[in-house]
Amino acid sequence: MDYSVVIVAAGSGSRMNLGYNKVYFPLNENETIIDRTLEVFRNDANCKQIILVTNKENFIRFADQHGGTFTLVDGGETRSESVMNGLCCVLEDYVYIHDGARPYVSEEALKRLNDQLKTEDACMLAVKSIDTVKYVEDGYIVETIDRNKLYKAQTPQAFKTSVLLSVYNKARREGISGTDDASLVERFSDVKIKIVEGEYSNIKITTREDIK
Repeated sequence: MDYSVVIVAAGSGSRMNLGYNKVYFPLNENETIIDRTLEVFRNDANCKQIILVTNKENFIRFADQHGGTFTLVDGGETRSESVMNGLCCVLEDYVYIHDGARPYVSEEALKRLNDQLKTEDACMLAVKSIDTVKYVEDGYIVETIDRNKLYKAQTPQAFKTSVLLSVYNKARREGISGTDDASLVERFSDVKIKIVEGEYSNIKITTREDIK
């Protein structure tokens, strides 16, 4: 299935104490976090449009480095606003939403997602929780959650574009901002979201210790 991807990369990098957007932090002497994130989508023949939502002050720098093969969109005050800004530019019937700070997603994971879009209107990468999880209230354990039913959400999350636009419009009218895109589909539609096997290596870079 052909798709557009909205890559959300409008953060400030505050938790890495950089003073600039962390996606421009170098992984090595040849590439930054965002360079590697983009590369996997550039290599995917099904990806027909790459929309990068980032800080406006980085537009010229990015265009000089990568040319005109991407659509650049200014980020919003929140992640949800940034995603919505990107969605307004989507041209394909299906869209992936991906964190710019997840540079280690594999081509195989993208293919697994794409295979599911042949029969599903919504799916997302996730991995089973390998930790024991406790439900806590007021500092005391209430119960131990069955970890066989727990998954850690990842991106990309993939949707029929019309579905995601609809739920984002509903969320905006009600002033709701979800922690991820799937949570808004859960709340504002009856569309079922298929879990697709992710990879534990597909981490979101938050601190310098996350860089491989």
